[in-house]
Amino acid sequence: MKLIERYIFRRAAIMFLATLLPLLGIVWTTQALTNVNLVTDSGQSVLAFLKLATLILPSVVPIILPFALVIGVTQTLSAMNSDSELTVLNAAGSSRMSIIRPVIYLAAGLSILSFAIDNFVEPYSRVAVRKMIATAHADLLSSVVQENSFRKITDGLYVQVGARRSGGVLHGIFVADSRNPNFELVYYAREGAVDEESSALVMKDGEVHRKLPDGGVSVIKFDSYAFDLTDMTKSAGEANIRAKDRDLFYLLNPDPEDPAFKRAPLAFTAELHRRFTEWTYPLLFGLIALVVSSDARSHREARMHPTISAVGAALVIRWMTFYAGNSAEDSVWFVPLMYLVPLVTGAWAIRQLASNRGLGIPTSWQDKLSDLMARLRHFRAGADAGPAS
Repeated sequence: MKLIERYIFRRAAIMFLATLLPLLGIVWTTQALTNVNLVTDSGQSVLAFLKLATLILPSVVPIILPFALVIGVTQTLSAMNSDSELTVLNAAGSSRMSIIRPVIYLAAGLSILSFAIDNFVEPYSRVAVRKMIATAHADLLSSVVQENSFRKITDGLYVQVGARRSGGVLHGIFVADSRNPNFELVYYAREGAVDEESSALVMKDGEVHRKLPDGGVSVIKFDSYAFDLTDMTKSAGEANIRAKDRDLFYLLNPDPEDPAFKRAPLAFTAELHRRFTEWTYPLLFGLIALVVSSDARSHREARMHPTISAVGAALVIRWMTFYAGNSAEDSVWFVPLMYLVPLVTGAWAIRQLASNRGLGIPTSWQDKLSDLMARLRHFRAGADAGPAS
């Protein structure tokens, strides 16, 4: 690259990182905080929480990275235009490619990085996160044996143990079960224990209160009662692996016996085509940023700030492809739309750049905008003069 191209590349890369890191920190924090209760309730350590939060990062990066590039490029080129650097380059006879080329290099590199993360790193991290969450749910069953700890096992099921003795014997057991909307069950037992397979909580010398919606309560005393935990331990200990959690090679040739594939085969098809299109967003958004901000313009020329225009266009494109990807899980006819949107947008952006055209406001709109600004200035002048008189 030439000296000016390296200069633009360096400034755009620095501005991109300055935009990416704060956005990444904000999104990562909000995503990580959603799992705080899960980690604390299962008695996990701080290191386990940090590991879980770190594994969330690969799923966040591909979403934020294209928008950070748009903001970084438009801010860099807008600053260069404000400092008359683009005007000087244009007056010196420098080709517009000296501005376009470094941005394309940066966008292409980020597209390759996005492809690697989206197809290989993110699936691994997603599976690891699901396994950690499944393990944490399974650990909830063992955490109930902690003394004087009132624990929520699942929605509508709470367990408290008064004391724990040697041999795994539990004293002072209290269980509240409101999972069935037709009645509520409350168990009291003097002692009990969780069996070796964690499939049942065996309670001895207690009673169960059965409360109906009309307020009626029946009490049954028992010498021994086994509270079934099989469904919870089976579902809690197994991670639910979906199409988004699979790598590219699995999506190309999914296992026909995979329960998730049998349940929703179109989800695997939609995810495969999403992997083939989403990695191009950095390159596509880089082209959009160049269209709106790579030309030298006068400060008097009426136009919306390039960052607002580029981010607005990027949001619309991202929403259209997101909608097409979600709809493709129900109908295969939306798959072509996943390719059509970026192809048409990219072709339009390349045509604009090749013909040396910028994205400007039509003359009729400029006249209306100038007239509106004049009226606002006249109204403000009248409002200021009113109190003085």
